[in-house]
Amino acid sequence: MLLHLITIYGPVMAVVDTSPSLEILVRGPDGFTVWTGPPYSNGQPGIKLERIPCSNAKFSEDGCKLMVMKSDSVISIYDCKSSKELRSFEVPNILGATLSPCGTYLQTFQKASSPQEKNVILWKTETGESVYHLFQKNMTKTTWPSIRFCSDEAVACRMATNEIQFFDTGDFSKGIVNRLRIPGVAAVELSKSPGTHVAVFVPESKGIPGSVQIFVCGKDSQSQPVARRSFFRCSTVQLNWNSGSTGLLVVVQSDVDKTNQSYYGESKLNYLTTDGTHEGVVPLSKEGPVHDVQWSCSGSEFAAVYGFMPAKATVFDKKCNPILELGTGPYNTVRWNPKGKFLCLAGFGNLPGDMAFWDYMEKRQLGTTKAEWSVTSEWSPDGRYFMTATTAPRLQVDNGIKIFHHNGSLYFKQMFDKLYQAEWKPESPYSFGDIAELVKSVDSLKIEENKKQGQGSKSSNTSAKSTSANPPQKPAAYRPPHAKTAEAIQAELFGRGPTQEMSKNALKNMKKREKQKEKKAAEATSGS
Repeated sequence: MLLHLITIYGPVMAVVDTSPSLEILVRGPDGFTVWTGPPYSNGQPGIKLERIPCSNAKFSEDGCKLMVMKSDSVISIYDCKSSKELRSFEVPNILGATLSPCGTYLQTFQKASSPQEKNVILWKTETGESVYHLFQKNMTKTTWPSIRFCSDEAVACRMATNEIQFFDTGDFSKGIVNRLRIPGVAAVELSKSPGTHVAVFVPESKGIPGSVQIFVCGKDSQSQPVARRSFFRCSTVQLNWNSGSTGLLVVVQSDVDKTNQSYYGESKLNYLTTDGTHEGVVPLSKEGPVHDVQWSCSGSEFAAVYGFMPAKATVFDKKCNPILELGTGPYNTVRWNPKGKFLCLAGFGNLPGDMAFWDYMEKRQLGTTKAEWSVTSEWSPDGRYFMTATTAPRLQVDNGIKIFHHNGSLYFKQMFDKLYQAEWKPESPYSFGDIAELVKSVDSLKIEENKKQGQGSKSSNTSAKSTSANPPQKPAAYRPPHAKTAEAIQAELFGRGPTQEMSKNALKNMKKREKQKEKKAAEATSGS
């Protein structure tokens, strides 16, 4: 796909980037707004959609629609290109809602007043009509959403008691068109792209080991699994499909560690293929828990962070052979960019926020930095920027957004009194050009801007430098909210600035007093 048009006007050649623009959804106590994404010409993002009051907001998987839950039991669907409201749904006693991957359907969960009431409703966003109803007792991570779709919405299924039910996505009025009988099924994960297989988890029961099985999502060949892996001491599992639906990574977690080395239990990483060539444990070279695992965009390799601290990070191929060692460190998170070129290793949660950026293609580390107290983190759809966010209610202080370049240098930072959500608007990574070309084009734009702004004021250049390349700072000591409030009141009463400015003024005054003392001492000595 050609994403850069080259236009020649005599001796001048212009490069026009036709890639979609990046956008960021930011939600606080007063509602959400949509920012324009980087790069920023003046160091600050623009506003694409003004603030709208809401209690929650979520993009569809393809980024074409935005679902907004408002406080008065009203759900609004917005078109992301025009930023206009398409339709509103009034759903009383609503507890949860989600969009299908392409935004065709809205699924809502209401508080049920009786077992006979069908409290899960599937709506068509284009017409506003309800196309399917069912009853669900409660909403958990493994049971919501009730009806699951693959990425192109060609396949839809639902986990029920001892079976998986399949639907006709073109006509839900047909009801259940196929059933897959699996006694004791407790979790299900439909492969995303394409939706050809479904993975199911059956926990351990009455001495029978737990198992993860893979079935084909067709009317034929569904009675027997194409792959199966059994294990004892299994409490929960995480099922991770690759792109292409050829491999499944299974993180098996048990509450008790038989070696008594970990208070949090033990975990193992298993790998199954749909063609049956591999069903076993991934050979990890360090003992300890599996902290995180993620497939690359190609689906032919995956990265894992594992072992007791300092944890180890390794990239494996689809045959579970290690192909790149990323070293050890205080890490528990791995994020692979949508282009498959860059990797970010990070230590969030109870770790200090260290980050290491790697170029997978060139097999080298690009840089390291820190993003303390980060709650969420994700690459931009074009793969050039990495955004971290500190959000409430996980953390009530130091809420904010940080955006880093692919090499770890800080590009943008914005603090908030309270921040609930910050995420990129999804876009297909194939809509953007090659990262190397994009970086070169942006660098050339920066050079032209610097030439044009070379006659500008020094203060503007200094502020631009400090905004674009801010070095990582050490975390400040914790102060309770009442102390911060008291400090703010004092600053307002006495006309002083924030803490950093007060400390600079105090230091300046102290130096003045010291010079005055030295001057008096010198005068006294000369007089004597």
